[in-house]
Amino acid sequence: MTPVLRSSLRLSLVALATLVVLTACGRGEQKPGGEGGKKDAQAVGSTTAPSLIVSPEDVQTLGESQYASGPVITGSIQPERRADLRAEIQAVVLSVYKENGERVKRGDLLVRLDDTAIRDSVQSAEEAVRASAQSFEQAERQYQRLKTLQAQGMSSIQAMEDAEVRRNNAQSDLVAAKARQATARQQQQRTEIRAPFDGVVSDRKVSPGDSAQLGKELIKVMDPGSMRFEGLVSADRMAELKLGQIVYFKVNGYPQIDFQGKIRRIAQAANTNTRQVEVLVDFSGAQQPGVAGLYAEGRVEATSISALMVADSALVREGDRSFVWRIDGNSLRKAEVKLGARDERQGLFVVAGGLKSGDRLLRHPNSTLQDGQKVDFTKALPPPAAPSAPKPSTMTSSAQGCEALTPLRAA
Repeated sequence: MTPVLRSSLRLSLVALATLVVLTACGRGEQKPGGEGGKKDAQAVGSTTAPSLIVSPEDVQTLGESQYASGPVITGSIQPERRADLRAEIQAVVLSVYKENGERVKRGDLLVRLDDTAIRDSVQSAEEAVRASAQSFEQAERQYQRLKTLQAQGMSSIQAMEDAEVRRNNAQSDLVAAKARQATARQQQQRTEIRAPFDGVVSDRKVSPGDSAQLGKELIKVMDPGSMRFEGLVSADRMAELKLGQIVYFKVNGYPQIDFQGKIRRIAQAANTNTRQVEVLVDFSGAQQPGVAGLYAEGRVEATSISALMVADSALVREGDRSFVWRIDGNSLRKAEVKLGARDERQGLFVVAGGLKSGDRLLRHPNSTLQDGQKVDFTKALPPPAAPSAPKPSTMTSSAQGCEALTPLRAA
C-alpha cells in the first residue's frame, strides 16, 4: 500500500470516530420540551411534604379521665417540729459545732458562748450558800438549846424567842443564797446551746467570734420527718373545704412524684394581706420531701368528675389560641381546641371544645408539620442504613464523555 493511500485511510477513520462520538453526545442531551424536561419540571414544582413516620408511643387517644375539681391550694413544705435557738444572754460566741445539714441528737452541743463572767458569779453564789448554811445550822442549834433550857425553867421565854428569830433569819438567807446559786447556774447553762430534739441543722446564723446579743438568732433545728404542707386557699372557695379531704399536689424539685395528703386543720381567720385561708395538710404515706421551704401547688379533691383531658405537651400556642395536631386517617389536621381548668397533679387540661372522645393526637408536635401531611404508622423506626461505597458506573455520562473527548491527530 502506498504512503498516500495509507494516509487517506487514516484520515477517514478519524472522521468516522468523531462522527460517532458527536452522535452519542447529541442523544444524551434532552430538550426542554422532551420527556426529560417534563420530569424535571414536575420535580421542581412539587411542594408535597414527606410522610411523617409515627409510632404508637407518639400518639395520644383522647378519653374521659377522672378530674379532681376543687379549690386550688398553694404554699410551701414546712416541718412541724422546728426550733429557732436564740441567745438568752449577751456573750461572745466561742465555738459552733454543727454545720447546715448535719444530723443531731437531742442534747447535742451546738453552740458555746463565753461564760467567763458567769463562772465567777456561780462561784460567788456557791460560797454564799455555804456561809448561809453554816449560819443557819448554828442558829438552829442555839434555838434548840434554849428551847430545852426554857422547858427546864433555866432560861427565859424572851431568850428562846430571840433565838428563834435568828434561826428564821438565817433560814431566809440560806433560801435566798440557794436561789442566787440556781440563777447563776442557769445562766451558765445558757452559754451552751443544745439540740432540743433529734433532727438536722437547717440554718447556722453565727460563727466563732460573733457577739451574741440578747435574743439574737444562733441556729435553727428541724425534724425532717415531720413535714407538712402549709397552703393557702382563696376565701371564695373556703365553703368547699372540709377536714379529712384528699389533696393532690406537686412539690417543686420533685416533678416526677405526685404527693397526696389530707386536710388536718383549717384556719378560722383569713390572712390580713392576701385574704386567703391557711390550710394544714398532712402527708399520706411514708413518701415525703426531706427539704423544707419548697413551693407546692395542688388541688383539693372536693368533687371528682369525668372529662376529656389533653396533655400540655400536645398543645401548640399561638397567642391566646391553642391548637393540636389531630391524626385524621392517614393525614395530619391542625385543629383549634378550647381549654378548661388545669389539673395540677397530672399536668393535663380539660377539653372544653374542639375535640371528641377517640381523637388521636400527636404528643410532641414540632414546628415543621404541615396541614394535610401524610402519616405512616410503624411500631419502631428502622435503624439507619450503613453507608455503602458507590458502585462503579458501567456507562459514562454523555457530558463526561463529551468533556473527556480529545481530538485525534493524524500521525
